[in-house]
Amino acid sequence: MVATTTEQLTALSGTTVIVHPLVLLSVADHHARSVSRNSHKRVVGVLLGQDNGKTINVANSFGIPFEEDEKDSKTWFLDHNYIEGMYGMFKKVNARERMIGWYHTGPKLRASDQEINDLFKRFIARPVMVIVDVRPQSVGIPTDAYFAVEEIKDDGTETRKTFLHVPSAIEAEEAEEIGVEHLLRDIKDSTTTTLATRVSEQLASLQGLQSRLRDIQKYLADVGAGSIPVNHQVIYHLQDALNLLPNLSEQGLTQSVASSTNDQMLVVYLSSLLRAVIALHGLVDNKASIGRAELEEGGIADSEERIIEIVSTERKKDDKDKDKESGEGGEGHHRSEREAGGSDQDKGL
Repeated sequence: MVATTTEQLTALSGTTVIVHPLVLLSVADHHARSVSRNSHKRVVGVLLGQDNGKTINVANSFGIPFEEDEKDSKTWFLDHNYIEGMYGMFKKVNARERMIGWYHTGPKLRASDQEINDLFKRFIARPVMVIVDVRPQSVGIPTDAYFAVEEIKDDGTETRKTFLHVPSAIEAEEAEEIGVEHLLRDIKDSTTTTLATRVSEQLASLQGLQSRLRDIQKYLADVGAGSIPVNHQVIYHLQDALNLLPNLSEQGLTQSVASSTNDQMLVVYLSSLLRAVIALHGLVDNKASIGRAELEEGGIADSEERIIEIVSTERKKDDKDKDKESGEGGEGHHRSEREAGGSDQDKGL
């Protein structure tokens, strides 16, 4: 049988790791600058913030040089001198932000994580390890927080170090929310903010809600089967959430929902009709443009044929005039010769 020490469980029970959005943006930027798109390497960095006992507030972070052999998990390099230098500079800027742990972009636990965590124990008594999934495959919180604990075996054999998962959440202060919102607004392309984009975002939200409902259903089924103990605080929150749901059995609410649905479907129907009319108008306009182009091309061809015909007629007329002039010139020459002969005869007489 395997167990953990009572002191460790007591210290970590109820502990929550709060990650600020600025940390997620910094980790994503670190990964984008250091790792190619087709690579599966991970990046490692230091987490800064406050350790308040039951609440670990992760407010800032910075990346550190890290290399590892993908084939041999025991071969890795981490520059701890760089950590000391960077932490000293961050401490001068904000003395409240202490070194509280480290992160990597996993997306899962690695064999070398325990050794890296032992290295960070040189700087921190209780380092928290946060895995940030920069390429999530499902909708949800992209962070997983762990603390290193020791497993104690009943047979008296050597203890083994392992990681204990603790809850994590994404929270931000009001000023930070405004800054992140403006930053994301600048990053987004305004041309892609279309109806399809909004529908995709709503679909992703519904998928996330469906995933949460499945988790709740599984939890209640396990509690009902007796596989896990009842947590009255969780049941209280579930009951509180269910009490917020509307009573769909009321006739007035049912009619209101049906009326609202009909209004929305009417808007969709009118939009479809308008889209069809616009498409038909575009088709007619395109056909008319093609017809005008064909007429213009035909008129140009007729004009060219007419010009060629006129030029040919003029050339024939000029040739006839030249032939006629040539004939009249020959008759005048013979007449002159006859007159000249008659004059000679008169002189002889």
